[in-house]
Amino acid sequence: MASLFALSALFQFNDSDWYFWIPLYAIACAVNLVSWAKKPNSRMIRTAQFDLCLGIFLFMKVSIEGFLEGSKFAGFWSFDMRERTVREKFGSGLVISSMFLFLQISNTRPTLLTKYGMPILVGVAYGLSFIFFAFQHGEMKY
Repeated sequence: MASLFALSALFQFNDSDWYFWIPLYAIACAVNLVSWAKKPNSRMIRTAQFDLCLGIFLFMKVSIEGFLEGSKFAGFWSFDMRERTVREKFGSGLVISSMFLFLQISNTRPTLLTKYGMPILVGVAYGLSFIFFAFQHGEMKY
């Protein structure tokens, strides 16, 4: 997940609200990288909690923007990745899921969700990204 978040942070430099998205993806990348190297400490947990809150805020912001735009293609459950709001909801949802799983792993004994949640999330993230780039040839909407 760290590589996907690092790549996502790099793509945000041309975005109009980059000051929200670059920290979101950069923090998620750092938390995922550091969690491989050592056990979670209080600083990592607080950083992950902050990133989780930022991700929830941005997910709500993008959902409200999509609702106010009234785009029938960028509905709440849409997977039309040509739409900006759908891509941003997908990205913030991945960060929310990743930080939630990290916090669950750091707080409790591993359950099946915490043990296999991150590999499943990686598979879903890379799978959907691959399907989008390989098979969807429409024009991107900003």
